Amino acid sequence: MSLFADDPVVYAEDPAPQPVGRHRGRRHTAGWMALAVAFLLLGVLALAPSPYVVQQPGPVFDTLGTVPVGEDGEEVPMIEIDGAETYETDGSLDMLTVSVVGTPDQRPTWFEVASAWFDASKAVLPIESVYPPGVTSEQRDEENQTLMTDSQQTAVAAALRSLGYDIGQKVAIGDIPEGAPADGVLEIGDVIERANGEAVTDVATLRRIIADNGASRPVTFDILRDGQERSVEVTPAEQTLDDGSSGVAVGVIAASTYDFPFDVTIQIENVGGPSAGMMFALGISDKLTEGSLGDGRNIAGTGTIDDAGAVGPIGGIRQKLYGAKDAGAELFLAPASNCDDVVGHVPDGLDVYAVATLDDALQVLETTGEGGDTSALTTCDEVVAG
Repeated sequence: MSLFADDPVVYAEDPAPQPVGRHRGRRHTAGWMALAVAFLLLGVLALAPSPYVVQQPGPVFDTLGTVPVGEDGEEVPMIEIDGAETYETDGSLDMLTVSVVGTPDQRPTWFEVASAWFDASKAVLPIESVYPPGVTSEQRDEENQTLMTDSQQTAVAAALRSLGYDIGQKVAIGDIPEGAPADGVLEIGDVIERANGEAVTDVATLRRIIADNGASRPVTFDILRDGQERSVEVTPAEQTLDDGSSGVAVGVIAASTYDFPFDVTIQIENVGGPSAGMMFALGISDKLTEGSLGDGRNIAGTGTIDDAGAVGPIGGIRQKLYGAKDAGAELFLAPASNCDDVVGHVPDGLDVYAVATLDDALQVLETTGEGGDTSALTTCDEVVAG
């Protein structure tokens, strides 16, 4: 009896673990499956295209050196001067670029974007800030190439004027988008001599006259076309600018053309935008003057330039700081108007000076090259501190 009396205890404890073990096994299996599905979904999401592009440091080019051109990649001087005496240079004056990873048709993945967020040399931007809606990659590249060509001409003008040369100047129509107010009235190649009776000496003057005119009445243009003078009228239209502000425009891309006393040719391929203007001007100045601005140093910089020598802001300044450092630069020339983005983001070992004009940049190079007193030079910390 005791055997049978003990049996319920034995059998009550013994059979029960079997179904419990089966439930526990199913829970473990379900947990691993859920984890695997989560990792799978995370992997799919990481590889999915994002609505962003990534800016990162691009190639660096020495304006005093050579660059490959043509299908065979022949090395030629970036800056060639014909018709004036030139001098030997020493060191490098590097222009900097920014590469953009991603296009509207091939956007970076979320994994690439996440990686860029943790890299100080990279920036993540909404794709529409680089490729506005309705603008194709080809159109963007074409616009950037036009800006590069224009910046080369203004750099030559700024450098030669700084050296005391007399430069003739005209404003001509470079392009007219289809459907623009000026389409069918003005033509590519037209030289604008006057607008509303005022002499047009540069693009800034033309823009001011159109803005002052407003969209309520037409602007009268006195132009030179195929050697013949004539007058035409174009009524400006309201437009929204990239920064959200509004303005008026006649819908032309105008550029200054210059009469130089000798030939200055700048050659570089597959690089667009206006941000190398200041470094082009410094390279030209260095070749046309005795002594060396570089003084054997590796110097880098960036900034747009107008034909009067004013240095303007550029995009991607942080990426260019890291690009300069990676290329071995020890001194960096930054537009004073970019200093807010410079302070706190300078790589170790890189000395940065703020410049607002070509003369400022020349002064920095001359002072630092001669081992002079740099206390009078302006840094970005001082600009931001006010």
